[in-house]
Amino acid sequence: MNYTVVIDPGHGGNDPGAVYNGRKEKDDTLNLALAVGNILEENGINVVYTRTSDVYETPFTKATKGNEAGADFFISIHRNSSEKPNEYNGTSTLIFDNAGIKKEMAANINAELKKVGYNDLGTDIRPNLVVLKRTKMPAILVEAGFINSDKDNALFDEEFYDTADAIAKGILKTLRKQEEYVKNTSTEQKIEAYKENTDNINSDNNMECICDREEIYRVQTGAFENQANADTMLNRLLMEDIPAFIIYENGLYKVQVGAYKKLDNAVKMERRLRRMGYNTYITT
Repeated sequence: MNYTVVIDPGHGGNDPGAVYNGRKEKDDTLNLALAVGNILEENGINVVYTRTSDVYETPFTKATKGNEAGADFFISIHRNSSEKPNEYNGTSTLIFDNAGIKKEMAANINAELKKVGYNDLGTDIRPNLVVLKRTKMPAILVEAGFINSDKDNALFDEEFYDTADAIAKGILKTLRKQEEYVKNTSTEQKIEAYKENTDNINSDNNMECICDREEIYRVQTGAFENQANADTMLNRLLMEDIPAFIIYENGLYKVQVGAYKKLDNAVKMERRLRRMGYNTYITT
């Protein structure tokens, strides 16, 4: 599988994260992240780490590393904590919003960790976390049990490899399914599926895809001489449920989104894409 995945061990350096009886979150996350990355590499995934030693970098710097690597996915690994020891136990996965392939990947990881013996606390929406908000690719944050839970710590230590393997399996399962989808589904079918799933007009974004009009507004996210680069951006947008497509014009492969009768609707989509990290402009 030709994917690049960023693995981000939470905290590091002068930021220990949560601490319980001398146990530091930054150490657990680094060990687990390296183990997960190793399994992914054994399965043909190109892995980029935000850190491989005990150093601190800001969440924004980590997100920037992922963006500069042109990665397909960003996986941040943490451990949870609560106000009182042994108050809670279990794993959860955080995502920016409840849409796109990140939602499926989060569910797959949760399901695999449950098989190891962790309590599945589900998926939480956290739109204000920098590593979820500032990454241009689908991003998730895995909370690998509570560090102040003796039960979770015992599982983490005794089933360490299985814990790493469960996270890797959840990632790989999602990538394989996505690879089959991209391989076997045409761009036109993807756009039609998007329209059907949103009843043609998405009320959240007031989108009106009017593809048979001569004068329409579109949002362009990139123009490439190399078609492979355009395809990469296209698939990334489609994985986030964005109705993107490619047109070839003046020697360039242009990645564009939507077909809007009203300028206001194109502006709303442009703002959404800018928040996702894309450089955009509106064209007709």
